[in-house]
Amino acid sequence: MTAQPTPSWRLPDLPSQTRLPARRCGPAPRRLPALLAAGAVIACAAAPTSAAGPTAGTAPQVDVARLDYGLRARSLAPGAWVVEGANADFAVANGCNIINTGFFSTGAGVVVVNTGTSRLYGEQLRALIQSTTPEPVVQVIHLNLHPDYFLGNQGFADRPRLATALTAAGIAREAAAYETNLFRLCGDWMKGTETRAPDQVLQVPTEGRRWAVGQRRFELHELAGHTDSDLVLIDRASGVAFVGGLVFADRVPTTPHARIPQWLRSLDRLSALLKEAGVKTVVPSHGPVHEGERGLAQTRRFLQWLDGGFTRWAQAGLDMNEVLRAPVPADIRALAAFDTEYVRNVAHLYPRYEQQALGGSARSR
Repeated sequence: MTAQPTPSWRLPDLPSQTRLPARRCGPAPRRLPALLAAGAVIACAAAPTSAAGPTAGTAPQVDVARLDYGLRARSLAPGAWVVEGANADFAVANGCNIINTGFFSTGAGVVVVNTGTSRLYGEQLRALIQSTTPEPVVQVIHLNLHPDYFLGNQGFADRPRLATALTAAGIAREAAAYETNLFRLCGDWMKGTETRAPDQVLQVPTEGRRWAVGQRRFELHELAGHTDSDLVLIDRASGVAFVGGLVFADRVPTTPHARIPQWLRSLDRLSALLKEAGVKTVVPSHGPVHEGERGLAQTRRFLQWLDGGFTRWAQAGLDMNEVLRAPVPADIRALAAFDTEYVRNVAHLYPRYEQQALGGSARSR
C-alpha cells in the first residue's frame, strides 16, 4: 500500500463554522458493525485489561438498564474535581464513558472541562456538578475535537462553550460521523444526542495565555500532535493540569488525527510547562489521574516505539498484516485497549511510513 486510504467513516468536509446543524440519533440497530478506521470512534470493545483505573470509591457505577452513568466527582484540591471514566475502549457495558472530565469552582461560577460522550452524560454531569457545589456553571471548555469532549454539550446548551478555532473547525467537519459511529457502538446511551458546537473561539498565542474566571487564574497552552489543536489547562492554585489527549496513562494512545513527530515535541514542551507551573496532579483525558510525569513518559515511550518500529518495518517491506504479527514489548502490550487500539494505530499511521519508505512524501511532522 503506497498511499493512506480514506477512512470509511470520513464524510466530505463541511464549511468551517462554530455552530453545527442539529442531528438526532435514531433507534438502536440490532447489530454493531466493526468500523476499523472510525477515527476517534470505533465500534469494537476492548478485551478486559489489568491496567489501573479509578479507585473503587470514584469509579463510575454504570447501570445499563437505567442508562445511568453513575458519575462521581473526586476532589483533587479545594475547588477542583475530576469525574473519571473507564480505562478501556468504548463499550455498551461502560456506557462508552472512557473520558475523564472535570470542573473547577471559581467564586464566580463553575468552569467545566469537557462534557462527555452523549446528551445523557452531559445532563448527568450537570446534575453531579449541582450536587457538588452551590456555584452555577458559567463556562465550558473543550480541549480537542474528539467526540467525548463535546457530545455532552446539550447538558450545557445555556452556557458559553469555548474551543480553539482549529478545534471548532474540526468539530464542524467531523461531528456527523462521530454521532453516527458512536450510536452504532453505544446504542441507547446515545438517545437524543445531537451536536451543540462550541459557540466561542479561544485565542491562545504561542506563549500561552492567562484565563481569569472569578478567583481562578488558569493558564491555557495550545499544543498539537495528538490532534491539530491540543489544549492544556493548568491551575497553579490547585496544582492540577488537565492535559487532554496529549497524555495517555496506562492506555494505548488513540491516533486518528496524530502526527507523531509533532506530538513528541509537544510532550517535551508539556513537560517543561508542568515543571515550571509546579503541577502536582495530572489529569489525562484517558487513563488514571496521577502525580508527576508517569503518563507523559508512558506516552512518549509508546510513540517512540511506534515511530521506530513502523519506520523499520516499512523499510523492510512488511505489509500491515505482518506488522500486526510483529513482536510487541510486554509493557506496551499490557496497556489498556491494546487489542483494539493498536489495530487502529496501524490502520491510521502505517500507510504513511510505507509511502515514505517508497520515496513518497515524508510522514507528517
